[in-house]
Amino acid sequence: MLAETQEQASHIAELMENIVADNSVPRNIRKIVEEAKNKILSQEEFDTKITSAIYLLDDISNDINMPSHTRTELWTLISKLEAIRGNKKEVVP
Repeated sequence: MLAETQEQASHIAELMENIVADNSVPRNIRKIVEEAKNKILSQEEFDTKITSAIYLLDDISNDINMPSHTRTELWTLISKLEAIRGNKKEVVP
């Protein structure tokens, strides 16, 4: 189960990289998405890094300068991260 969860987190990090590479997204938003991606790929405790990434993405999701397609992508990423965190908590009593 842990390997599957790590694989899902890696996939989310790849999706974040697509946002970081998108030049239509303002630089400050790309920087924070990059920071969230680095959190997910870090060696921190799993719950801590997922929660930190969710916090960072949620914090910028209402930025007025964000393109609407990017906002939708961020909400999708947040949803996926919350699902991973929820699945992890269901497995561990």
